[in-house]
Amino acid sequence: MNNHQSFKESLVLDRPDPQLSTILKSLWYDAKGDWDQAHALIDQLGDRDSAWVHAYLHRKEGDIWNADYWYARAKKTRPSYSLEEEWSNLLAYFIDRI
Repeated sequence: MNNHQSFKESLVLDRPDPQLSTILKSLWYDAKGDWDQAHALIDQLGDRDSAWVHAYLHRKEGDIWNADYWYARAKKTRPSYSLEEEWSNLLAYFIDRI
């Protein structure tokens, strides 16, 4: 899987591609509507990239204080644009790193 479109096409499957990074698997589960699984994958990771996804997930959950904590850990600022746009930006950023 090497691009945004093939990632989106994989959302019809029951499970993500096992070769995806943990971050991309988290975004995959989030797109499938499984916030809990997306969060479980990312929750114990402490790097900046994971913190960015963690922040997005808490923003989506509506826990803005917690989201802002994770944005700070990621050295990011909470965006003012939609969650859908943030998810797309995250996907574009991380899919390009494969």
